[in-house]
Amino acid sequence: MLWVINGKKIKNLLLIVIAAFFAALILFVQKQQTDVFTPVKETGALSRVETNQKHLSLTFDCNWGDQQIKTILETLKNENIKATFFLSGEWAEQHPDLVQQALKDGNEIESQGMRHEDYTQLGPDEIRRDIILAGAAIDKSGGGRPQLLRPPYGKINNETLKIASRLQQQLVLWSVNPQDETNPGYKIIVSRVLQDAGKGDIIRLHASDSAKQTDRALPLIIREMQNRGYTFVTLKNLISDAQGKHQLLN
Repeated sequence: MLWVINGKKIKNLLLIVIAAFFAALILFVQKQQTDVFTPVKETGALSRVETNQKHLSLTFDCNWGDQQIKTILETLKNENIKATFFLSGEWAEQHPDLVQQALKDGNEIESQGMRHEDYTQLGPDEIRRDIILAGAAIDKSGGGRPQLLRPPYGKINNETLKIASRLQQQLVLWSVNPQDETNPGYKIIVSRVLQDAGKGDIIRLHASDSAKQTDRALPLIIREMQNRGYTFVTLKNLISDAQGKHQLLN
């Protein structure tokens, strides 16, 4: 009788151990799925990613207006494309519905500073404050805490690099810039992207209302690059899928 009782206890103990093992395994797998992105360790501004995959990223700067971004979000959703949006904190505060919609559609929300000011014209304390305020504003608007930072106007200096690194923000520039904000014509925007884009490239476009032709160029860019065998991925996924060294501008 004693052996039977102990046997039942051992059996129950084994069941508890097995259940705990599988619970831990599930948590581990979930963590691996959510912690895919690892920031670049080197100090510098990321301009493109070295990858063996035919992957590239669409990124959009947005700090003014709310009409163009609506059309762009609709196009991305219809084409089943995920992109990365760099928003100013002030814009995010004014348009939390669009911030949340972009995130809901699977896009990434990152920072372009609080007030879209040239960091090379600011002091260290001002830069630090602007980055922190932007992160808080974007988070409060429903976009989550940014990990990537595109300096306003793409202007950086050593001070900006140091401060961003201390705040664990990866500075991001671009490798393909069709200058769509100058409204050169949607065909020219498309042509410039198709001429320069390739593996690991970061394409810079605009979703502000001042860029009036980007929405018309976007579906043409997407379809032609897909015809060439390319896949658009979010910037964090592009960084995570890198096979070699990231291209940094110091």
